[in-house]
Amino acid sequence: MVTFLDFEKPIAALDVRIAELRDTAQSGELNIDAEIGKLQQRADKMLADTYAKLTPWQKTQVARHPDRPHFRHYVAGLFSEFIPLAGDRAFGDDQAILGGFARLGKRRVMVIGHEKGDDTASRLRHNFGMGKPEGYRKAIRLMQLADRFGLPVVTLVDTSGAFPGVQAEERGQAEAIARSTEQCLALGVPMVAAVVGEGGSGGAIALAAANRVLMFEHAVYSVISPEGCASILWRTAEKASEAATAMQVTAQDLKALSVIDRIVPEPVGGAHRDPAQAIASLGKAITEELDSLAKLDAVKLRKDRADKFLAMGQ
Repeated sequence: MVTFLDFEKPIAALDVRIAELRDTAQSGELNIDAEIGKLQQRADKMLADTYAKLTPWQKTQVARHPDRPHFRHYVAGLFSEFIPLAGDRAFGDDQAILGGFARLGKRRVMVIGHEKGDDTASRLRHNFGMGKPEGYRKAIRLMQLADRFGLPVVTLVDTSGAFPGVQAEERGQAEAIARSTEQCLALGVPMVAAVVGEGGSGGAIALAAANRVLMFEHAVYSVISPEGCASILWRTAEKASEAATAMQVTAQDLKALSVIDRIVPEPVGGAHRDPAQAIASLGKAITEELDSLAKLDAVKLRKDRADKFLAMGQ
């Protein structure tokens, strides 16, 4: 059962009508297959037309959809022989940031990413994907391991931002984020990052300072949430829609600004409507980018990364 967003209400109404007609058809009372087919075509067209012209705020809502694939779905659908690694060897293990050795096709990689969770219990356990200092220090440790063993690093970014709690600040949140960003830039192995949902602030860039940054068609990537921006500029979160437009948070905006390198297409209606297709598309894109980076040595990889980020905004 698809969870419909507010702007999808006309599509939801058609889907309800189609479901009712199908129930009637199954009862054998009437032959209304032709009518169901017409309504289905109308619903499909409405869905395609709606998603072809989403506003930045609507894309933000899609990026946050609760049924969108998360880290564990990508690991299950893309990678084999996944060996999870835990702990930062300093404080503890953060469940908001997961990672470990894995195989992508025939290639051994280190995969790291944010996990938001799928239900109330798992969202609480994973802290809604908001990493703490120990999470970013774990990511640093895993990147260093990858560098030592010559393994490419793949990161899957999906967070509203790093956890802003007092305890996180006491344990050095800003320093951990900075060190993680630094480690990304220092890697002597290829690194590909993919923004699969939300890419929020430093919590996202700490895992996304990569040679190639990919982004799903309906993902968002920004320095602050639209609600946070609106609260600062207009003293009300109700202007989040205007803020999202002004901030240029969409994949299309960021590709034009050279902040990201590639837009990965999603199924019609978003990744949550066909997770398997979305996961396969992302896997193909990551593999192609890793193939293109495989011929570069450590010095060229670091220079490629530095040149990419220094050129932004010029």
